[in-house]
Amino acid sequence: MEPPIGFEADLIRDEKVKVFRSIRPLEVADVDADAVRGQYGPGAPGPRPVPGYREEEHVAPESTTPTFVAARLSIANWRWAGVPFYVRTGKRLARRVTEICIQFRQPPLRLFGRTCDILEPNILVLTIQPEEGIRLRFGVKNPGTANQIAPVNVRFNYRDSFSLAPAEPYGKLLLDCMKGDLTLFARQDGIESMWAVVDPLIARWEQVAPADFPNYRAGTWGPAAADELLERAGRRWLTL
Repeated sequence: MEPPIGFEADLIRDEKVKVFRSIRPLEVADVDADAVRGQYGPGAPGPRPVPGYREEEHVAPESTTPTFVAARLSIANWRWAGVPFYVRTGKRLARRVTEICIQFRQPPLRLFGRTCDILEPNILVLTIQPEEGIRLRFGVKNPGTANQIAPVNVRFNYRDSFSLAPAEPYGKLLLDCMKGDLTLFARQDGIESMWAVVDPLIARWEQVAPADFPNYRAGTWGPAAADELLERAGRRWLTL
């Protein structure tokens, strides 16, 4: 979102809605090419094995309900034109984490010559849960005469830096509710704009039943098709 002109709740939410409205809805062909759905089967996300989704209590044995989605989205505004946004979320994945990974564009000119034609990109990671923090990975020159670049990591963690106890679930929202602060609460026009992005996926997937469910094991990062979604563009999911 663009910077709001003030900290009032609606000024901030206005900017959020502008971004939601700028996300280009997926057409039918886009859903087939740029979105992946999945459903987990039996696996071991922790020390104990768990059943597949279809073996869960009160779930139909032939259920086609997705438990995973990955998609490539585009934001049609001046700032983000041409920048791909890849999102994925699901149940029974390898670990419970919410992160935003920003990969910086490679420079057009490689000043360090042929020995560094393949460089790891600089990456900024904003961790929202389970622990709030920021990580930055960037390239530095190895000591010595050779022009070799190596990636290094810088980490910041709120809990470690400020000796904070883990936040109570929904504690901030409950406090804001009592104070009458609506900044972190969804607004009706924002909800409608977000559903406008999701509805085409739901409509398409309701028309075409999946042929490969379950297509990923519990405790993994989702179906192979989610990896292929990025590999077709020469990219990969970040695991830092």
